[in-house]
Amino acid sequence: QVHLVESGGGLVQPGGSLRLSCAASGSIFSAMTWYRQAPGAQRELVAVITKGGITNYADSVQARFTISRDNAKNTLYLHMNRLKPEDTGVYYCNSYPIPYNWGQGTQVTVSS
Repeated sequence: QVHLVESGGGLVQPGGSLRLSCAASGSIFSAMTWYRQAPGAQRELVAVITKGGITNYADSVQARFTISRDNAKNTLYLHMNRLKPEDTGVYYCNSYPIPYNWGQGTQVTVSS
């Protein structure tokens, strides 16, 4: 079983940027995704990337977020620009369509 560790979250002002990382304990041969969960809300899919690098995004983050992966380092990234208060939440990574055990996530708070 692959273990996932998310990092890079924090407090940022609206309009700011963050880069999240997701380190996997082993090789990943599937598509990977970033999810987020806002307070009191269900977990939602933010972005997905295939092993070959094809990406897709939720409408709410299109043109602001960029998902990428380094297969040699077993690491997934999420570059987030022009952050908005509604981007606040805990961000998780996982494989797709069959998820591994969920990591602890990383908190992103967008507030002035």
